[in-house]
Amino acid sequence: MSIPSAERAPDPVSECGRLIVVLGPSGSGKDTLMSHARRVLEKQESVMFVRRAITRPADAGSEDHVPMSEAEFDAALDAGEFSLTWSANGLRYGLPREVVDHLAQGHVAVVNGSRGVWSTIRSVFPTAVAVEIRVDRVVLAQRLEARGRESRSEIAARLERAEALQSSFEADCVIDNSGSPDVAGAELVRIIRSAIAGDAETP
Repeated sequence: MSIPSAERAPDPVSECGRLIVVLGPSGSGKDTLMSHARRVLEKQESVMFVRRAITRPADAGSEDHVPMSEAEFDAALDAGEFSLTWSANGLRYGLPREVVDHLAQGHVAVVNGSRGVWSTIRSVFPTAVAVEIRVDRVVLAQRLEARGRESRSEIAARLERAEALQSSFEADCVIDNSGSPDVAGAELVRIIRSAIAGDAETP
């Protein structure tokens, strides 16, 4: 599997708010925890749960994203519709430009990110917070096997990559999602609420 790489990163933006970037390996439950937080905070207009543009079809089993073809992604990129783009595992990802406008108002945005491009995300959004979702290796392997998308060798490779990326950066906050997603989801909500309150020490 390829290491994510930045495709186009603009100059750092001037933020007044806080970008919370949820990071973790496939199968760690990032989408589940973000969905939990979205339900709890749905009436908080100051919080934006960002829908990434991804060059893959819409799939009920994956994150809620904006599906785009390669041509559509290129057109959006040329039109300046993204604040940041990167590529990984044959796919391209883009954060909408609206994120910058939302943060400029002093609000909070939450996005599913990628550990491989965290340094680039931080360079564009200097006050971004890295929230890493970790799962016990055995539990993660079981979850990946239950999905039935990959062979055992592919799962083993994914686990090795996950551990390598985990040691490649230092998260601002770590959430253990080896157990109940409700417990881990509540911790993510706490972090977001702290950011809403303007806590300079978030998380």
